[in-house]
Amino acid sequence: MQWFFLFFLVSGFCSILYELIWLRLAMAQFAVTTPLVSIVLSVFMAGLGFGSWLAGRWVGQWRGRLRFPALRLYALTELLIGVSGLLVPLELSWGRGLLEKLDNAHPLSSTAYYLAAGIWIALALAPWCACMGATFPFAMFAIEEKHGNESPRSFSFLYLANVGGAVAGAVLPPLLVELVGFRGTLRSASVLNFLVASLAFSLTVQASTGRVRAPSPQPEPTALAHPGEGEKNKLLWLLFGTGLTSMAAEVVWVRLFTPSIGTVVYAFATILASYLLATYLGSLTYRKWLKGLELNPSVWGMLGFATLLPLLATDKHVHTQGQVRVILGVLPFSAILGYVTPLLLDRISSGDGQRAGSAYAVNVLGCIVGPLLSGFLLLPAVGERASLCLLALPWFIAALMYGRSPASSSVQLGFRRSRRMAVSLAVAAVILLASTRSFEQRFRRREVRRDYTATVIATGEGRQRHLLVNGVGMTGLTPITKMMAHLPLAMLDRKPQNGLVICFGMGTTYRSMLSWDISSTAVELVPSVPSLFSFFHEDGAELLQSPKAHVVIDDGRFFLERTWEQYDVITLDPPPPVEAAGSSLLYSKEFYAIVKRHLRRDGILQQWIPSGDDAVMSAVAKALKESFPYVRVFRSVEGWGYHFLASMTPLPDTPASVLASRMPTKATTDLLEWGPASSAEQQFDVVLHYELPIDRLAQEAPSVNAMQDDHPVNEYYYLREKRAQWRKLWASLFGARN
Repeated sequence: MQWFFLFFLVSGFCSILYELIWLRLAMAQFAVTTPLVSIVLSVFMAGLGFGSWLAGRWVGQWRGRLRFPALRLYALTELLIGVSGLLVPLELSWGRGLLEKLDNAHPLSSTAYYLAAGIWIALALAPWCACMGATFPFAMFAIEEKHGNESPRSFSFLYLANVGGAVAGAVLPPLLVELVGFRGTLRSASVLNFLVASLAFSLTVQASTGRVRAPSPQPEPTALAHPGEGEKNKLLWLLFGTGLTSMAAEVVWVRLFTPSIGTVVYAFATILASYLLATYLGSLTYRKWLKGLELNPSVWGMLGFATLLPLLATDKHVHTQGQVRVILGVLPFSAILGYVTPLLLDRISSGDGQRAGSAYAVNVLGCIVGPLLSGFLLLPAVGERASLCLLALPWFIAALMYGRSPASSSVQLGFRRSRRMAVSLAVAAVILLASTRSFEQRFRRREVRRDYTATVIATGEGRQRHLLVNGVGMTGLTPITKMMAHLPLAMLDRKPQNGLVICFGMGTTYRSMLSWDISSTAVELVPSVPSLFSFFHEDGAELLQSPKAHVVIDDGRFFLERTWEQYDVITLDPPPPVEAAGSSLLYSKEFYAIVKRHLRRDGILQQWIPSGDDAVMSAVAKALKESFPYVRVFRSVEGWGYHFLASMTPLPDTPASVLASRMPTKATTDLLEWGPASSAEQQFDVVLHYELPIDRLAQEAPSVNAMQDDHPVNEYYYLREKRAQWRKLWASLFGARN
């Protein structure tokens, strides 16, 4: 049995790793949008569920008929999973090429494109995910064959190991990506899968030759009775509900905890690792100490109350670090799920791989429905607090109703005591709701918009207005954002015809581009952001009515991939911080290759970078230098951050007076609206005075390569940061001795 624990420990690690990296690769190939993310995650979970169900059926058909050890079935699935780590990146790349050809031959609508992308993603991922789902029934079949008296609770045994590996799968991949990139990390996981497959197969060979005898197993304390049909259906509904609630709550958690933990990769890893670690502890509690207890109906009341704890953990009156907030809000809920999920599956399956496969598929189905329900219906309609209330309510009802079943008449606490506890927890939940406040209630003047992508808040007055997306400040009213449009447009030695703004934000850059009286397109990922244009600029609504104004809700990179338009200027300001998850897709060589196809021959790209360590600045500078023959870099008018201007033709050293003379009157007025200079010439002169050689920035970190999709230097920085801290500590100690 120890071998099975090891196998599923490694398998759980690899499965989470594949899920995270496949998602990121799909985003790079197709789009960084919520619909695309939903497609990938749904395909992944659907593959798991289908594989579990199908393998369970096969186990039922093959029981007593299989002519080779059942463990070989498991070894084969691990072998195929290992192959997936090598093939999926190629499959996704082939899919992108195929869609480009289709789109070029017959332009697809966004709906048609997503449909085609979804079909390809399903073809690319679902078979491999089905192999992952099949591991549980096949391993349980092998345990039943070799260790029959240990099989009644074999699912929880494997589940515990799988979740334990998943915890490592949430923590270690970011470190591997920093060292070897996405594809190198996938190859590492493939090696682990191949190793597991080899070990599992070798055990069957040794057992068949008689060289190894299995140790005498220790029997479980009691066998599990099969539930009746009515009880089984009730347990299946509970399994569906736990899957739905867990994944739906995760979507809400991202919005609730982001204001305190940020948007970097490690913040999301904190949520996932906390969830999985607590699930592991709950499963361990069931396996080690409470496996002999019956299912207590009051646990559903506890689950309902725990669903609401993130509201307390994120309340402004709770003064603690973001990571501690995550633990307080996530741990109780996840621990309860970690306890009840294997318990329910043990009760249903009693060690039978066929029943376990079908039941686990029901749980996975809930995991598919949950994020879709939460992200596309609950959050846009009612917000975070009400969403959690709606997710918690069924569990309070279950605590009251479950005990009415005759099958639960032997529950030690009894129906009446369970009902009293459920009522008490419901009262406590009402008190919790009444005593906590949502994040947006911190702002006296505010406008709030919610959609399937994010919760957007516009707040403040005068020049102190701010835009927050999921609680993270995006930008302010600053002349820097005006210069993002005016500087490259004035650099052209002819009248510009059109321009593109990627990342709408407050709309300041877009407004500045429109002041040149040219056709201006803005691409924004979050649908609610452009609707707040008038909050920041009084003429916002009027400007959007202009026939030259075009606003597109889409991923900027995805938009450029599919448009035929060419532009005089493309300006972008990726959402801060520079380390934000997914932001490298707007800084990489692959992105700049797309940009070049959509710039006119003398067109100019303006890339804004607010800050970054030496490695980040060097990686971006090298990516631009290797992509464009001509690149100039200027510090901003406020003395921080950099404007990178890149073009396929020379960018002449034009005086500030000439740049100012090229501007229309309306554009000049816009440029000077917030100063700091009193004339356009002086404003440009401040920026031109602080030009930096691109080679200087590129050599800040000589050993760092240019930013690429496969190796996002800005997003994965933990080891680099720790090495820098150790070097400083060593230098201080070494200096102290001398």
